[in-house]
Amino acid sequence: MSDKDDQDKAQKDIMEMMKKIMESGVAVQVPRPEPEAEEPEDSKKEKRNKVLHFHLKPRDVKKHLDRFVIRQEEAKRILSTAVCDHYNAIREDAKQKGKANYVKQNVILLGPTGVGKTYLIRHLADLVGVPFVKADATKFSETGYVGGDVDDLVRELVQKAGGDIELAQYGIIYLDEIDKIAAPANMVGRDVTGAGVQRGLLKMLEETEVSLRNPQDIQSQMQGLFDLQRKGKVLKPVINTRHILMIVSGAFGNLLPIIEKRVRESQIGFQANRLQTPEKSELFYHVQTEDFVEFGFEPEFIGRLPIRAICNPLTQEDLYKILTTSEESILNQYIDAFRAYGIQMQVREKALWEIAKLAAQEKTGARGLFSVLEKTFRDLKFDLPSSHVKEFTLTPEMVTTPGTALRELLKEELKERAIEVTKEIHRFEENFSEKYGIQIAFDESAAKAIHEKVIHEHLETDVFLQQLLSNYVYGLKLIHQKMPRNRFVMTKDVIDNPNVTLDLWIKEAYES
Repeated sequence: MSDKDDQDKAQKDIMEMMKKIMESGVAVQVPRPEPEAEEPEDSKKEKRNKVLHFHLKPRDVKKHLDRFVIRQEEAKRILSTAVCDHYNAIREDAKQKGKANYVKQNVILLGPTGVGKTYLIRHLADLVGVPFVKADATKFSETGYVGGDVDDLVRELVQKAGGDIELAQYGIIYLDEIDKIAAPANMVGRDVTGAGVQRGLLKMLEETEVSLRNPQDIQSQMQGLFDLQRKGKVLKPVINTRHILMIVSGAFGNLLPIIEKRVRESQIGFQANRLQTPEKSELFYHVQTEDFVEFGFEPEFIGRLPIRAICNPLTQEDLYKILTTSEESILNQYIDAFRAYGIQMQVREKALWEIAKLAAQEKTGARGLFSVLEKTFRDLKFDLPSSHVKEFTLTPEMVTTPGTALRELLKEELKERAIEVTKEIHRFEENFSEKYGIQIAFDESAAKAIHEKVIHEHLETDVFLQQLLSNYVYGLKLIHQKMPRNRFVMTKDVIDNPNVTLDLWIKEAYES
């Protein structure tokens, strides 16, 4: 097909789409695409060179992952080796200008939620310096008519690379919940989220070219029309998936009975008395391709995922280590949140064990830590910034009964604040006398009223009293001229109705 034919077809497709939109009566606004700010070429080149000169060894990669992810030793070893193999192959392939014999080291991760699968992949991408895209497999369909198109993942990778197609082609795509697209053999009817998605992923798992213009996207089609108007032809940017590393994962809970059944059947015979069926937690280590096929994966699909890694459930001790040794422990997020208000939080070790215990009961892995910490600190984060508390200690009691702990904390804070306010009242009396030559003294009723006002409304004592007695300097001097007095006693009436009380005092002085 000639360029002229391409242009005519593109324009015809766009016009047909616009006609359908108009007939549907739907108002659609598609802004004219503005040219994106280009990243400096030197910066792009530096990022690409980092990938093309990849030199890390598996131990280096695992050491990096150890800083952030607790446990999962075997998974970290397998992923570290797979990533090194992949990017070493890319480096050699670049030297040979694409002539190297290369099979992608795509990975499948098996393990429950919250054990660090996403965290592992994100830090791998950060270490290598490539864009990273994560999505749930359940959000996609074979052709995009239900959910998204799997090609959208590649387009998003280009966006994450700032439009740098060359860098994007070395990126990592991570699909979670891949077990949800299994299509059991006994399924009846068309399956748009199972076998269809598997087929859609096949070429991407090896090598294919993906158009960066989504044929189902109005804005992409409009961009094609603008290209036609400005440049006289429709641009067709594509990206090759040859070097995009695909990693998929899932909990695969329903795969365990399949593995167990096969293992039991394989033990029937003379070895049956000598062999034991592996513990449930160990079954994933015995998984074979035939188990995945029975589970509902196409042989062609699972065959393109040669690297398999197992992530284990996290124990209470693992969760404790996440809090105390991970460089990105979520606990630090809460410490920083309080520090932003000038509040220092100290942490007792027993409190961390209590958090880990409650998080383990959640059975959601590391996500349970967030749930427990949020429940613990929710009210503290709301109330403490408005109090005068500048330091507190996280105790086991605060974790188990945060409401009671907060009340006790504020109760103690009120006692300390009351003592502080009393001292501030006395200082104000002394400063007033030195500055204006008039002695004042707040009686017990006035002091109590000041305490209630200042503490409950979170006021500064000195500022409050200055504003309260702003008219008293002149007024008391007038009274002093008529009735020489060395000392004025401030009662509760002064606090409740300062101007009315002052007027009454002045009136009494001039009438006497």
